[in-house]
Amino acid sequence: MSKINEVFEAVEKGKVKLVPGIVQAAIDAGDDPQEILNEGMIKAMDSVGAKFSTGEIFVPEMLIAARAMKGGVDVLKPHLAAGAAGAAGKVIIGTVAGDLHDIGKNLVAMMIESAGFEVIDLGVDVPKEKFIEAVEANPDTKIVACSALLTTTMPSLKETVAAINEASFRSNVKVMVGGAPITQEFADEIGADAYTVDAASAAKKAKELAA
Repeated sequence: MSKINEVFEAVEKGKVKLVPGIVQAAIDAGDDPQEILNEGMIKAMDSVGAKFSTGEIFVPEMLIAARAMKGGVDVLKPHLAAGAAGAAGKVIIGTVAGDLHDIGKNLVAMMIESAGFEVIDLGVDVPKEKFIEAVEANPDTKIVACSALLTTTMPSLKETVAAINEASFRSNVKVMVGGAPITQEFADEIGADAYTVDAASAAKKAKELAA
């Protein structure tokens, strides 16, 4: 009997300590590793994201679920085809120059990773050149996600997006922006492809953009 439902429930409820054992049990029971990942874990994180968006759960619960999934992925990795855990594509993420905030960015990175992407996290205070270099070093990148958490670093976000928009690879990537002071209007004005209000919507949007 398939144990994928048990994996789903354990990840959704954030049972960090139990998930690795349940994932191992599902593998031992003959469940397909790819299905355990997609139907068990990624679907559970979709559900967590939906609950977060409706205010049913909050950031701590979402973080715990993401951590539970990470533990499951570690058990699953050796059983997956190479690259399957990042099968949705590569996302480069970072907080723009002059901005040292990383909690929101880290949450977005975890949620995007939970949605099946391989995430390259450039950290905080990232100059625009570094975003460009990262994409050039990873030509298979699908999305560049930049965040600014202060009104004073919004110009820096604008410059970063402008630099990406002028790069030769621009037609191959989508640019996502976010952060407390950012609005849809500002995202449109600076030429970004997408803006999302929170980490759960960012993961959902990343899937749409990469499809």
